[in-house]
Amino acid sequence: MHTVGRFAPSTEEAARERYESLGPTAQTVVREVATAMEFDKPEYDERVTSTVVERARNALFASELEVSVGHREAFDDWQAEHPEYEIHVIGNENVPRVAWHAAPFAEQAVAATFANEERAAVETLRRQAFGRLYRDLVE
Repeated sequence: MHTVGRFAPSTEEAARERYESLGPTAQTVVREVATAMEFDKPEYDERVTSTVVERARNALFASELEVSVGHREAFDDWQAEHPEYEIHVIGNENVPRVAWHAAPFAEQAVAATFANEERAAVETLRRQAFGRLYRDLVE
């Protein structure tokens, strides 16, 4: 088993603070992308909305989430150690590997099963974790 990512908020406040701190970074990323796409001022003003910046912030937040990755046995052991957690599993129970992210303050976790494509599973899991565990908390 190993972990990827570096952000595992232990409290709602820590999650909110991190989300808020990513606002300026999201604005910079969006501005740089729009510049690379050669938006002129009117097009920038029309297309770069607060919703666009918010989506960038959501993606940045999710991309930093700490994810555990391992064989099903490691995930099963983790579940047994955390019987109080409500766990939402995405994917097929018959595949050998699992990626998961837990939010201790909510006693919830999201997991995604996969066979070979770890990177794709981790990124899918992060988007699902944001939507299920953090979106209502930070927006």
